[in-house]
Amino acid sequence: MDSTANDSKILLALNKPKGYIVTRSDELGRKTVYDLLPDWVFDDQWMPIGRLDLESKGLLLFTTDGKTGNLLTKPGGCVKIYEIWVRGHVTDEHIAQALKGVKSKDDLLKALVVEKIGMGGAKTKLRIQINEGKNRHIRRLFGSLKDPKFGTPLKVVSLSRISVGSYKLNISSGEWCFLSQEEEKSLLLKLK
Repeated sequence: MDSTANDSKILLALNKPKGYIVTRSDELGRKTVYDLLPDWVFDDQWMPIGRLDLESKGLLLFTTDGKTGNLLTKPGGCVKIYEIWVRGHVTDEHIAQALKGVKSKDDLLKALVVEKIGMGGAKTKLRIQINEGKNRHIRRLFGSLKDPKFGTPLKVVSLSRISVGSYKLNISSGEWCFLSQEEEKSLLLKLK
């Protein structure tokens, strides 16, 4: 992909598919997000901003600027939106609990907004907003809630990040692009 004068010099976006880990190299030989990007991204030290686990997909931003990375990952600083499918029937009580917060070993896990946007068999589709990114935050949050019918933990079976701050994912799975200077400015302006 060729760079244009309107491209950001410090931010690029990747639509990460499932099955890739977010690391520079893997001792187990698994595919990394750098396998999807041009060699210069690795060589020029572009670093991922935040993480998506192996089974998660969606928007992953990269930067060469540490300050920008810190701004976008600082707890409370930047809203991230995800669409998830949860195995189990998500009730209004589950949503209220997710908004209030669930205590895990070391953390309080909670969402800012939870919207029910669909159902399919014994699965519920949700749109979730969070403004912090603890390890496996959404998966652990919903995994701590029980299906009222079966008494089993809810399970996130699909998770896709669709936006970070004002930037919305708009490229196909496995594709990447630079943010435009306008997108960069809009994203960072609200965080300073």
